Amino acid sequence: MSSFEHVIDRRGSSSVKWDRTKEVFGYGDVLPMWVADMDFAPPEPVIEALKKRMEHPIFGYTYAGASTADSIKEWMAKRHGWEIQSSWVQYSPGVVPALATIIQALTEPGDKVLIQSPVYPPFFNLVKENGRVVENAQLVYSNGEYSIDFTAFEKALQNGVKLFLLCNPHNPGGRVWTKEELTRIASLCKEYGVVIASDEIHSDLIYRPHHHVPIASLPEGDADAIITCIAPSKTFNLAGLQASAMITKNEEIRNEIAGIHAKQGFFTLNALGISAMEAAYRHGEEWLEDVIAYLEENVSITRAYLKEHLPSLHLVEPEGTYLLWIDCSKTGLSDEDLKDRLLRKGKLALEEGTKYGEGGEGFVRMNIACPKETLLEGLDRLRTALT
Repeated sequence: MSSFEHVIDRRGSSSVKWDRTKEVFGYGDVLPMWVADMDFAPPEPVIEALKKRMEHPIFGYTYAGASTADSIKEWMAKRHGWEIQSSWVQYSPGVVPALATIIQALTEPGDKVLIQSPVYPPFFNLVKENGRVVENAQLVYSNGEYSIDFTAFEKALQNGVKLFLLCNPHNPGGRVWTKEELTRIASLCKEYGVVIASDEIHSDLIYRPHHHVPIASLPEGDADAIITCIAPSKTFNLAGLQASAMITKNEEIRNEIAGIHAKQGFFTLNALGISAMEAAYRHGEEWLEDVIAYLEENVSITRAYLKEHLPSLHLVEPEGTYLLWIDCSKTGLSDEDLKDRLLRKGKLALEEGTKYGEGGEGFVRMNIACPKETLLEGLDRLRTALT
């Protein structure tokens, strides 16, 4: 795990996280702990696969063939105990474009799409941008933890919802929904004829003793009405290579998705994305186990630091992801004052909770997928901002 201690200077690499802070936050001299990518190099087998592909001097039209789909099939079986067919796999440049495609394929303008705020901003932005209507069954935040209000959830389903966007593991709250919770979600959506698009992009980054359950693997649900979105981007830090997958048992839904892809002019992934995806799923598991162990240490460091130096802040205990959701409501600061203090006084760029919709007020999101040296500097800056 010593490789994760190495600080890699990402400035000047067209990094959204490191090179666009002035554009996004108005300050260029802040430490960026916002965008959800890691400051770690990916697994060595991925680097080697990319080098090997680069040795071939021609980058003409390429396609993701049977070997790529098989690598996804084998990963899902090995990592999550879910047996799928390679034919169920379709591709997208990313999970966000995949969700947009699903919304366009399976709903019409004016249709209602269900979300659970606070949640990853594209969930509600994509719904609105595509002329659909957001239906929100807000998560319950009580005693520092998140849970699902199933009364509100069912009421929303009864309100004419066509599609439900599930975030599992949950971003930003870090919840890994249990089999019991997912079973109830799946059963209710089946009862009301609502299709589920499940964003499971963080599903490989789970902290012990928690366990990720793909909702489409549950017998109680209707797997024919579930699209599962995955990618190696969060798991192996490959977001810039733009490769993700949708797994759908239902051939009719796959055809609808293919129809939207045809309208978009999308037909395949880029050559390097294909090589990296396959190498990661075939040879990246040992690296993943190491990175999870390192992230667990970073969570422990953050927890202890907040307890000692910033006791007014509450860390919502993450069950998965490398994104920490921190409750700052007891500081007495407004969201605007909190943001101002972080940027102007602490020189620290975090995601503000209000971006995540209703229930995000008073929170910030911190990315801890970085060397401990960077993490400790970020925590010190947080302390400076708030004291």
